Amino acid sequence: MSTAYKTVTDIAGPLMMVEGIEGVTYDELCEIELVDGSKRLGKVLDARSDLAVVQMFEDAKGATTEGTKVRFLGRTFEIGVSEDILGRVFSGSGKPIDGGPEIVPEKKLDINGAPINPYSREYPDDFIQTGISTIDVLNTLVRGQKLPLFSGAGLPHNQIAAQLARQMRVLSPEEVEKGKGISDEQRGESDEKFAVIFAAMGVTFEEAQFFQNELEKTGALSRAVLFVNTADNPVVERIATPRLALTVAEYLAYEKDYHVTVLLTDMTNYCEALREVSAARKEVPGRRGYPGYLYTDLATLYERAGRVRGKNGSITQIPILSMPEDDITHPIPDLTAYITEGQIYIDRGLHQKGIYPPIIPMGSLSRLKPKAQGEGKTRADHSGMDAQLTAAYARGVEVRELAVILGESSLSETDKAFLKFAERFENEFIRQGPTENRSIYESLSIGWDLLTEIPREELKRVKDEYIDKYLPKK
Repeated sequence: MSTAYKTVTDIAGPLMMVEGIEGVTYDELCEIELVDGSKRLGKVLDARSDLAVVQMFEDAKGATTEGTKVRFLGRTFEIGVSEDILGRVFSGSGKPIDGGPEIVPEKKLDINGAPINPYSREYPDDFIQTGISTIDVLNTLVRGQKLPLFSGAGLPHNQIAAQLARQMRVLSPEEVEKGKGISDEQRGESDEKFAVIFAAMGVTFEEAQFFQNELEKTGALSRAVLFVNTADNPVVERIATPRLALTVAEYLAYEKDYHVTVLLTDMTNYCEALREVSAARKEVPGRRGYPGYLYTDLATLYERAGRVRGKNGSITQIPILSMPEDDITHPIPDLTAYITEGQIYIDRGLHQKGIYPPIIPMGSLSRLKPKAQGEGKTRADHSGMDAQLTAAYARGVEVRELAVILGESSLSETDKAFLKFAERFENEFIRQGPTENRSIYESLSIGWDLLTEIPREELKRVKDEYIDKYLPKK
């Protein structure tokens, strides 16, 4: 039986100071028994010769220095895992909240995970079809990639995330060989196992219900795991929530051969929780009050995505963050962009026009897309189409701004062609329904149809052989 210490000397927010301790280590889990007999979990943030700083995972309401007992458990925060975890909903601290039974674990895993040897990583190069044209053609998602959604308050990032969770899949060899989409009957049964894991941090109850309902509609909930930390839950719990989700993802991917997609929303709420705890610890603040170790802490989460040599499974990570005041230079998106392999930028201007999904090519980037585009992955013309559509739309937007100043009558015929292209691009290529699931080949066909608006001599980023083959005749 471990020793129960009654030497709590100070309580500051979620932090508790315990004196006179022996043999306590950093990150060790502890059980806190309050005067009324209720028990809370906590972990050691700092351990010195005879003093421990304990962070409570639950509400500190009712905790007092007199009569509170702290028992150190000699282990780190762990979660019990088995394949029975699929289809379940848990709190941000890993407790079932769907009315189902407790999970009978096959094993227990430390939520902090284990670092992956860089040498054992495989380069991600498998194209993932999301059914969203602006992602599939222009910002291709790759299996094992970490690709965040950069959004803002009031933008439909949660709706896009739910659509991704429903629609993401890898093309069959038959589709790649034929260079066109095929029906589910032609595709046949896949031997691959897929799972989706949501970690919701500081969200509203309505947002949490939205994710669950969206997955239930399509029957995808049976292969999903949800960890939900709502806005009224303890702030400190938010720090553990993504780690619980990623630990389950690593178990399913590397031990059970699942291809796992992890959606983390909202990383801004996670970083705010870090800042609050850092302030309670009286640490020296960094940029905008966030702790100086924010970059390192985010990296410990983002770098848990990928493919490992010798393992059949993979982890694809899609963090979602709402940029405060739509400021892309804010520390959270700024540091995230350094660590991850690009970003999908959700544009407020497109959203105000009523265009869904409002994903704009300018500002969006997938650094791994060259390896997942082209012959053997999608289609030979994909890479050139990506460059041509982005360049044509950028010029069309530029011409639109020029027309506001000079008037449309002052534009050349070529400029008017690019202006018309930009309008059609937004309304036919970017715009699609929230349940519309386009194949990559449908998206490429739409792109080729739009290029008929532009004079052939302006198509400088696609090869002539592809123009002859795919460009519709006017």
